Amino acid sequence: MTAHPALSRRSFATGALLGAAAGLLPSAPAGATAPAPAPAGATAPAPARSRTRSEPGPGPLLRLPAPTGPHPVGLRTVHLTDPSRTDPWAGGARELMLTVLYPARTVRGFPRAPQLTPAEAVLFADLAPHVRPGLPGPGAVDWGAVLTHGHVGAPALPGRRPVVLYTPGGGDSRTLGTSLAEDLASHGRIVVLVDHPGDATQVELPTGMRPTVLLGPPSPETVRTMIDTRIADLRHVLDRLGELPLAPVMDRRRIGVCGHSAGGTAAVYAAHGDRRIRAVANLEGYLDLAPLDGFDRPLLLLRTDGFEGAARIESSWAGLPGRRALLTGANHWAFTDYAAFVPRLQAAGLVTPAARAGLVGPGDGDAAMASVRHRVGGFLARALPPAVARHRP
Repeated sequence: MTAHPALSRRSFATGALLGAAAGLLPSAPAGATAPAPAPAGATAPAPARSRTRSEPGPGPLLRLPAPTGPHPVGLRTVHLTDPSRTDPWAGGARELMLTVLYPARTVRGFPRAPQLTPAEAVLFADLAPHVRPGLPGPGAVDWGAVLTHGHVGAPALPGRRPVVLYTPGGGDSRTLGTSLAEDLASHGRIVVLVDHPGDATQVELPTGMRPTVLLGPPSPETVRTMIDTRIADLRHVLDRLGELPLAPVMDRRRIGVCGHSAGGTAAVYAAHGDRRIRAVANLEGYLDLAPLDGFDRPLLLLRTDGFEGAARIESSWAGLPGRRALLTGANHWAFTDYAAFVPRLQAAGLVTPAARAGLVGPGDGDAAMASVRHRVGGFLARALPPAVARHRP
């Protein structure tokens, strides 16, 4: 584990840390300490950059699939600081960035947010082929031109709604869960995308850009630090839900967590020690960190048929009372927005068939994304049903 102010592309090991957490140590996850109260600062993302005929931008214009629910989607970004914890990667108080997506009453007059800030897009373009081998290099894709379907600052639809926290895969930023989160929000949920600065590829904080500081193959201790830090991050977000901009419409009795890869690992272990979490969707995360005896929350265990760690996944899931499902013709990052991007990059000649298969699988990426949305949404609808109105006699 080495802290660096900037990331050297030459020293970034292409297989390190990224994807499912490997080599986890068999000990109990560390609990989060009680955070000191502090106001939650809400910020608006940078406006999307316009494209003109004279400035077409490099490569194909990538798009996220539209949400399928009946509600338009609002979006807020939030910066949190936890002064009770020292950031294990950078020192100082632990900082987090969140994106809160929610069903909106109206989106008229409220702009759509870009998936990445301009500064994040520049850094990601530089890192993409090193973070995910097979992705095109700098100058090939304008990652900053990708728009979300979330409208910045739109007023929330009235009513108290279930809350879903999303934690991304190891090395990924929260933005790669945008499509799933938007779809869940369009069906009436509030979704909080949680970034984990230090292990995420890039996170723009009010205090500056935080590129990943994990260089080279991670030791078991480093991976353990990553998982424990994510667990504490999730618990801190739960502690601060009442301070977030959408707190009045959040039903904190109906909280779920959805995580991909290392995020799935962290989500399950966070729930194992925290009764506030009522349901967990684990998208291909290993669960051999420590025994999960007595786990009694609704649990979705979803994996792909192309992931090279399938045997370990199945072994680590054995005996758990979860609802299992298999995504066919897919690979590990088909759970993320790469499912929409990589096939289009291949069609443009920027990704090889082998790279596509290794990232999202050879199958239909749009169909994979639709299946993930349907399965996760259906699971959460059953696990976090609408609150029953109480009538006075």
